[in-house]
Parts: sequence; C-alpha cells; structure tokens
Amino acid sequence: MQLADIMIHVNETLPAAERGSLEDQLREVEGVIAPRFSEDKPHLLLVSYDAEVADTARLLGQVEAGGYTAQLVGM
Repeated sequence: MQLADIMIHVNETLPAAERGSLEDQLREVEGVIAPRFSEDKPHLLLVSYDAEVADTARLLGQVEAGGYTAQLVGM
C-alpha cells in the first residue's frame, strides 16, 4: 500500500449534506481511504488514497461525474 493525499478544489458552494454525499461517493472508489472537506475552507476536498489502486485522474473524474467543476490543487 502506498498512501497518498490529493487536494481537489470544488468550484461550487455545496451545502453540508451535499458535501457529505460527495464524500460518501468517493468512499465507494476502490483505493480511497478518507475523503473529507475542510471545515475552514469548504471548497477544498482532501482525499487520502492508496496510490497503487487509485489515481488522481480517477478521483477528479469521480467529482466531475457528480456534475461539479473541480481542479487538482498542488500540495
């Protein structure tokens, strides 16, 4: 297992329930360990994942598949 983190900026302002739903959807992606939105900056989504199983393009694609506009943020 190779643990990695990625930060995704979601352009839309999401209510708490919608952020929770997106976190739940990401948990369903194989290799995702812990997706969570920042409490201070609710546009930022930090995803911990196993880089041997999942990759950044797939994670960003999952967010975009939900109808959101998002970008990867350098860490």
